[in-house]
Amino acid sequence: MKYCATTVAMPELTMAEQAGLLQKLGYDGVELRVRPVTDEQRKQGPSPWGYHVNDVSPENFAAKAAEIRSVLSDHGIALAGLATNVACTDLEQVKLVLEGAVAAGAPFFRVGAASGYNGTRPYREIYGETIAGYTRVLELTRGTGVKIVLEIHGNTIHPSASLAHRIVSQFDPQLVGVIYDPQNMVRDGFETTSLAIDLLREYIAHCHVGAHRPTAGEPDESGTASWKWERCRMAEGLYHFPIMLKELAAINYDGFISIEDFGSEPVEDKLADAIQYLRHIEP
Repeated sequence: MKYCATTVAMPELTMAEQAGLLQKLGYDGVELRVRPVTDEQRKQGPSPWGYHVNDVSPENFAAKAAEIRSVLSDHGIALAGLATNVACTDLEQVKLVLEGAVAAGAPFFRVGAASGYNGTRPYREIYGETIAGYTRVLELTRGTGVKIVLEIHGNTIHPSASLAHRIVSQFDPQLVGVIYDPQNMVRDGFETTSLAIDLLREYIAHCHVGAHRPTAGEPDESGTASWKWERCRMAEGLYHFPIMLKELAAINYDGFISIEDFGSEPVEDKLADAIQYLRHIEP
């Protein structure tokens, strides 16, 4: 298996520091966050979902592509893919990301549905807009060698393997893929691992791993139990990762497994623990 880590979990490090740390810990690649940053976020300092010291945005990505290639090459780290959050309806942002992806040699970038899902808009409406949006995005990406991927994620119309498959199955798996994300699915959208991976199969372009476990909260006024989710080590989480690795091996998966861990522990400690655990449980 090939392992990478997302720079979303390393906002305080420069690109060279990120690559050096991953090289030191035995990683094969990096998943690079490329997202817009506001002036207010910059003022607040580094944070996973705000400002990053490496400061790669859709607007400056193409200009930084040569530097990214050079830094990663110097450390023997591959660019596994891009942690973007562009919607399939935002073609101007898609064009910026695609230009940078081609220049930097990224194999894919994440493209979201037409909108999230919170029950206020019908599923079928968002689904139709998403299929139309992906069709338009493919008019831009086809022939570039860059794939677009849909991440299994809560608060979307694709929180499970089967709902993600309903979208991507309308397209060629050489052009469109899925980010298989079991740590999202333990909270919303879980489907039996062997079934989910068998269904998605050739569409699985990337995997995200990390862990959560439920803890009991205070019951409400009716006495109904409530639950909270806390971050934990993968070995201690609700999801059973040995099964995932076994099923991925069975379909000859050759993409990356990317560590997403946003806990408060030092980044080197988290990433060292994650890759040691995953190497230990490989089939």
